[in-house]
Amino acid sequence: MTDTHCPYCSLQCGMTLVREGRTLAVQAREDFPVNEGALCRKGWTATGLRSSRERLTTPLVRDRATDAWTAVSWDEALDVVAGRLAVIRDEHGADANAVFGGGGLTNEKAYQLGKLARVALGTRMIDYNGRWCMSSAASAGNQAFGVDRGLPFPLADVEQADVVVLVGSNIAETMPPAVRHLDRARERGAHVVVVDPRRTLTADRADMHVQPVPGTDLPLALGLLHLVDAAGGVDEKYVATRTSGFDDVRSAAAAWWPERVERVTGIAVAQLRELATLLMSSPRVMVMTARGAEQHADGTATVLAWVNLSLALGLPGRPFAGYGCLTGQGNGQGGREHGQKADQLPGYRMIDDPAARAHVAGVWGVEADSLPGKGLSAYELLMSLGTDGGPRSLLVLGSNIAVSAPHTARVAERLAALDLLVVADIVMSETAALADVVLPVTQWAEETGTMTNLEGRVILRQQAVTPPDGVRSDLELMAGIAERLGAASTWSTDPEEVFDELRRASAGGRADYAGIGYARIRAEDGVFWPCPDADHPGTPRLFEESFFHADGLARFVAVDHTGPVEPVDGEFPVHLTTGRVLAQYQSGAQTRRIKDLPDTGPFVELHPFLALRVGAHDGDPVSVRTRRGVLRAPARVVETIRPDTVFVPFHWVGANRLTSDALDPSSGMPEFKVCAAEVTT
Repeated sequence: MTDTHCPYCSLQCGMTLVREGRTLAVQAREDFPVNEGALCRKGWTATGLRSSRERLTTPLVRDRATDAWTAVSWDEALDVVAGRLAVIRDEHGADANAVFGGGGLTNEKAYQLGKLARVALGTRMIDYNGRWCMSSAASAGNQAFGVDRGLPFPLADVEQADVVVLVGSNIAETMPPAVRHLDRARERGAHVVVVDPRRTLTADRADMHVQPVPGTDLPLALGLLHLVDAAGGVDEKYVATRTSGFDDVRSAAAAWWPERVERVTGIAVAQLRELATLLMSSPRVMVMTARGAEQHADGTATVLAWVNLSLALGLPGRPFAGYGCLTGQGNGQGGREHGQKADQLPGYRMIDDPAARAHVAGVWGVEADSLPGKGLSAYELLMSLGTDGGPRSLLVLGSNIAVSAPHTARVAERLAALDLLVVADIVMSETAALADVVLPVTQWAEETGTMTNLEGRVILRQQAVTPPDGVRSDLELMAGIAERLGAASTWSTDPEEVFDELRRASAGGRADYAGIGYARIRAEDGVFWPCPDADHPGTPRLFEESFFHADGLARFVAVDHTGPVEPVDGEFPVHLTTGRVLAQYQSGAQTRRIKDLPDTGPFVELHPFLALRVGAHDGDPVSVRTRRGVLRAPARVVETIRPDTVFVPFHWVGANRLTSDALDPSSGMPEFKVCAAEVTT
């Protein structure tokens, strides 16, 4: 029996793995407070991929001339990879090699990947798929609070709130075990509000469903602040003593009177007033955003608008209240803290900070001046591949960008333009199928490593079984490349040794892990960062006394609504939005291969009024067209979506052929959640 955690979302639910003959069974683990033994169907079936016939167990090298794959040894594969990386670097410069990581990588892997890029390759060209998940909330959190931690309180605190507002979150499908905390809050009389263009399973459990036009969560927040201010609901003492910058925010909100908000968002004035009154009714109000609010070209501004509302009500730092971001990927939090983002070094240090560079370089045993500077954000990086002066190679770990990136047709073109594409994966994903070299790596039950869940709780996934012959860990892969390139520093393949180095590198940073070790995590069921030393208790709740800016104050940041980059028009008259469904996860590379999870394929959800207008019938194929491409899939005619909106899940190839690649200027987040579309039969 091995106590560990689920391989999927940011809850990182506790579970126990038990060997039963040749199989590995999942059992409930009731002592972990996030899920208390509950798991969703993905968690219960998480071991299914181990027995898949599609599991990769040997390195593969593709001959571009014949498009044929050849199985090779690990040494041969790493010799090919390192040799070609060295030639590209010598001929085109260090930035001609690029690296792309993922929010599902353990902290150890994310840390080592950033080190590999900056020390072994000397490139500034590194980013990861978390740029497409939590980056807008991260940017807003850093601006407002001076720190980015998804939830600044334990998830169980939700049970003690009196009002919970979920903006763009469908946790009943994306992280079902978390719903128990909402249900307990409601049992003790709390009101749950869901803001979403679709009436989801989460909205079905709510006391109020607010159904705005896609891309208008920002003016909704501005309008609510307008009403709160007009009613005298601003916590003036809190604003005066714990914040700065409110005057500009107050002025911006003054322009968003209820009737104007109604015209832009589609939300009736009466419901706006009802929600504003509810927000002022209790000191225990929690506001939490997720991808529905954040995956926009103005996603950072949208999150800041909801943070401004929370600060005006005096919520952050108050017991059982505040603002939080519901992180999506399994290590979405830790993955963005330790160096696989283009602008960061371990400990959430910024790469352009001389003191940060000196500290990390000292841990790595290299000169600070040798570390490259800030690179490109994820989509910008992908669009630069194979261009004049752009990267000629790409190493991909923990990401299926051929499915998950926006405007995937353009991404495929850029991948094809590379001299070398190397993909490490457990199956032949859509991205791996395009690669020159595919490296088979361990999956979650076959390795040990830490993750940081949505609460900022650092937990330990423990190895339960030996990986198949021919499979190696990502740490071994990175060490093999670094050693062949003659890289400075040390390159351990032992996850605990790598984590101990990470602790030293993070010491003194905003995400300080210095006091967190494997033994302590096991003893305490996880430790909350920041935790600067072994005697520190960890920090389950942030902001009780001060924020992370130098003066201890939170910052109001004035924002205004500009609208989606692609407004609807005569040619493209409806809004397209995308999202997840219960049985699938991310690009579906893993979940679509587990036989016990229903694989419906893509579908198009539309309202009966829209179906009538275009002549669509439930179950029959319809076409969704945007300025980037066309998807044809069965229609699902439902009354739970706005008549001016269609929804497509993104787990299958096709959805992101349609989505906009407009980027948030602050976070680099693409506008996945709204673009203009046409629906035809």
